[in-house]
Amino acid sequence: MKLRKFTVKEFRSIWDSNAIEVDDKVTCLVGKNESGKTALLHALYRTNPIIAKDALFDETYDYPKREVEDYRLSIQNGERKEAVVVESVYDLEEDDIEIVSEKFGPDALKESFFTLSTYYGERNRQFRLEANDKAAIMYLSKNPDLPIPLSEKLVATNNWDEFIQILRDAETEQTETVSNLLELAEKIEEGENLAHYIYNSLLRPRIPKFLYFDEYYQMQGCANINALIQREEEGQLEGSDRPLLGLISLARLNVNELVNITNTTELKNKLEGASNHLTRRIMKYWSQNKHIRIRFDVRDAKSRDPQGMQEGVNIWGEIYDTMHLAHTPLGSRSRGFVWFFSFLAWYESVKKKQQNVILLLDEPGLSLHGRAQADLLEYFEAELSDHQLIYSTHSPFMVDPQHFDRVRIVQDLSIDADQELPREEDGTKVLTNVFDATEDSLFPLQGALGYEIQQTLFIGPNCLIVEGPSDMFYIRAISCELEREGREGLSEKWVITPVGGSGKVPAFVSLLAPQKGLNVTTLLDIKKKDKQIIEDLYKKKLLKKKQVLTYAEFIGKKEADIEDLFDREFYVGLLNAEFKRELKKPIDPSKLNERVPRILKAIEDHLSENPSAFKSGSFSHYRPAQYFTENITYLWETISSETKDTFEGVFQKLNNLL
Repeated sequence: MKLRKFTVKEFRSIWDSNAIEVDDKVTCLVGKNESGKTALLHALYRTNPIIAKDALFDETYDYPKREVEDYRLSIQNGERKEAVVVESVYDLEEDDIEIVSEKFGPDALKESFFTLSTYYGERNRQFRLEANDKAAIMYLSKNPDLPIPLSEKLVATNNWDEFIQILRDAETEQTETVSNLLELAEKIEEGENLAHYIYNSLLRPRIPKFLYFDEYYQMQGCANINALIQREEEGQLEGSDRPLLGLISLARLNVNELVNITNTTELKNKLEGASNHLTRRIMKYWSQNKHIRIRFDVRDAKSRDPQGMQEGVNIWGEIYDTMHLAHTPLGSRSRGFVWFFSFLAWYESVKKKQQNVILLLDEPGLSLHGRAQADLLEYFEAELSDHQLIYSTHSPFMVDPQHFDRVRIVQDLSIDADQELPREEDGTKVLTNVFDATEDSLFPLQGALGYEIQQTLFIGPNCLIVEGPSDMFYIRAISCELEREGREGLSEKWVITPVGGSGKVPAFVSLLAPQKGLNVTTLLDIKKKDKQIIEDLYKKKLLKKKQVLTYAEFIGKKEADIEDLFDREFYVGLLNAEFKRELKKPIDPSKLNERVPRILKAIEDHLSENPSAFKSGSFSHYRPAQYFTENITYLWETISSETKDTFEGVFQKLNNLL
C-alpha cells in the first residue's frame, strides 16, 4: 500500500496546503524557515503514527490560533462541518488487492484506492472506498462447496439482507461452508456494507504507520537500564529512549539480559560483538571520519553517576577514535553524527521488526557537512528503498539534482506580507507550479541546480583539466577529425574542464582530486614560471605523476603551449587568417625569433618590437582557436602528418589513463 497524495487544511499555519503528490520512493519538501514544512509532516504523522498515543488532533492547540474560537462557535451553531485536517489517498498494491480478491472475488473493488479523512479529536476519521456488493455476492454464491440449489438461490439475491435470510433458512443444508458464509455475511451487515468490512478487517491493518523523526529523538548515549525497562513496560518512553532501544536491538542485545548476565566474560563478548557489528553498519555511510569505532560499556551504577543513573545497571555508548586513541561519550559527538546515528539506530530497529512504515524526516542532516549530507542522500537511496520517504529541507545539498521531480516547494507568503492576506492566499501552500515560487523558496533548488550544472557540464568521472577554452577548442576539433580518418581521438569519457589559467590549476585540482570516484588528469602549457606549480601537483600528492601531463613532453621541449604542437608556419597562417582585418600586413614566420621555444611568446615579442603591426585591436590566442574550429573542414588537409601523429599520441596516452 502506498500513499499517493495528501492535503492538509486548517492546521497551525495551514489553511489549505493544496494536494501534495507523493513519490513512490522519495518526496522532498523544500522551503525557507517558518514556511510550514514541519506542520505538514506533523499533520500527516498524526493520521497513523507509529507511537499510538500521538494520534490526536486537538483544536485548542492545532487550529489556526486567530480563528479558533470562530471555528468552535460555527461548529456549535451548525453553520459549518468539522474541518478535515488531513485527507490522504492510498493506492492499493497487488498484494492488497489480492487479499480482497481471495475473499470476495476480483471484482469486489470498483477502484484500487481509498481516501482517509482525519478530523479534530482522538481517532476521529472516516474513509471512502468504492466496493461492488453485487459482484461480491455473486462470487460468494458460486462457492463450489455449496449445494447447487442453495447456490442458485444465492446468485439471484440483490443485497446482503436477502443473502443472509436464504442462508438462515437453509436449515437442512447447514454445512461448515454455509455456517462460515453466514457468519461473514452477518459481519458485513453489522458494518453497514461491504466497503466498511473490507476497509476495517482487511485493509486498515495494512495501512503503513508513519515514523516521524527530528532532533527531539536524538539519543543521549547513556541510560539506566532498569529505568529504561520500566518506562518501556509502562508505555512512558522518552524521545531519546526510542533510538537507544533501537541501537540496543540493532546491536543484537537484550536489555533484560544485560541486567541479568552474571558472567563477565559472556557480557564482554556480547558487547564486543555488538560494537563491531554497529561499527560496520554505521561506517558504511559515514565518510566524515573513518577512524571512529562504536563501543558499549555496561556497568553497575555508581553514587556519583548522572542523575537517574545512580542505582541499578547503566549502559554507556561511546565512540573510540583510533587516531587520537580516546573514548568520548556518544552524546558529546557532533550534532550531525548524533542525528545520523540516532536515526539509523531507530530505523534499523523498525526494519528488524519488519514494520510497514512511511518515514517522515524533519530537516534531516541539518547539522551535517555538505558532503555528509550527500552521504545521507546516498543512504536514502540505498537503504530506505523499501519504504516511502518524505523529508523537509532548506539545504541545497539535501536536494538530489538527479530527481528534481521529487521536489515539492513549500512557502507561506504571509511571512513577508505587510498586512493580512485573503484566506485563499494565506498560510502554508505546497506549489505545483515552480513559477509561483518566491526567490527564497527557490533558493535551495537554485543552489542544487547550480552545483549539478557545474558538476555535469565541466566535471565528470574522468576530468581532464586544461588551462583555457582555446585548449578545449583545439582538442575537440582535432579529435573529431582523427576519428573520421579511423584514427584514435580523445575518448568521450573525458570531460574537458578549462580552469582559466595555470594559476587556478592547483586550487581546482585540490578541490576535485579528493572526491571519491573521480579520475583527474591535467594537460597543461608549461613555462619556466609554471614549472613549480606543475611539479607540486604530484609532489604534494594531489595527483600521481602519470596524471600530470604537459604539451612539452609530447614534442621533446622544456616549454610548450598547445599551439606548439602545430608547425610554426601553420599556426602563423592561422593567426594571419583570423586577424587579416586588424593586421597591416601578414606576419612572416621567418621574422619570428627561432630561439624562443614557444610560438605564442615569439609572436608576442615580435608584436612588441613592431607596435604598429596592428591597425586596431590586439593579439589574442583565443581567436585563432575559434577560427580553427569554425574552418576545420578545409584546414584539416593543410595540417602536417607530424602534427596529426603528435595529437594522436596525446589522445592515446590520455585514453590509457581512463
